[in-house]
This record gives sequence, structure tokens and C-alpha cells, in this order.
Amino acid sequence: MKKILLAVVCILLTFNGLAQSAKKIYDEEVNAVKQIEAAVQQAANADKYVVCQVGGNWCPWCLRFADFITKDTAINQVVSESFIYIHVNYSKNNKNPEAMAMLGNPARFGFPVLVVLDEKGNVIHIQDSALLEENEGYNAKKVLSFFKNWTPEAVRGN
Repeated sequence: MKKILLAVVCILLTFNGLAQSAKKIYDEEVNAVKQIEAAVQQAANADKYVVCQVGGNWCPWCLRFADFITKDTAINQVVSESFIYIHVNYSKNNKNPEAMAMLGNPARFGFPVLVVLDEKGNVIHIQDSALLEENEGYNAKKVLSFFKNWTPEAVRGN
């Protein structure tokens, strides 16, 4: 019985350690309004758009999406060439109401939700990420298509 109890405790400690060491991509302390404004300024200077991935470190799908677009070479290339990509925190302790209003109140779509801003900071698209899912992950073709359809070149018709 002691061996079973010890094994359970070890497993729980391992899972707790893994959860605490999970990559945190959202900064709960950052001023989201200033974060968005800075990204818009960067986008204007670089002739890019901004993609705000709204969610939180509490959201496994948010972390999964961030990891997915980083590891997929084709998606990562489109994102880096055409967008300033930021993670805007939405959490129980910091719902960032002013930032959410700036972004068209995207929380209604669930998390993560992707908001595309033009170089002036106007919301031009809000994407429900559930439409990009497949099984326990994301569909690479759908995600790539989403990003390609919202590049500055695609929107402007260049």
C-alpha cells in the first residue's frame, strides 16, 4: 500500500512540475492596450498587419495554437513576413476590458481567438480558431489559408 501511495505522489509531483514548467506565452501583467498600440506602430513601419492571439496561459488550445504555428515552417514564414504577432492576455484576473473593446470584444468566439488589425489598428477580421481545428490539434491547410487570406497583399488585392 505504501508503494502505491508513493507512486501516486511521485506521479502527481511530476505532473505538477510539468504544468509549472509549461511555456507561458501570455504576460498577465502587461498593459494590453499599450501592447496593441506598439504592435500597430511596428506594423505601420514594416508594412504589415497585426495578429492578436487572444487567450491565456490557462488555455491549452491557446498554447497548442502558438506551438503549432511556430513549428509549421510554411505557416511560420507567412506569419513572420506579413504580420506582427502578439499574445493578448485574457484571464480571470485580468480580462483587459479596454483592450478587448479595441479588438471588437472577441471573447465571444472562445479561445484562442485571432484578431487581425490593419496598419492603422482597425479590426479587419476576427477568427474563431475552432474553425481551424482538427482532432486534437489544428489543420495546417486551414491555418495557412487563414493567414494567407489576411496578409496586407491579399486584403489590398496586390
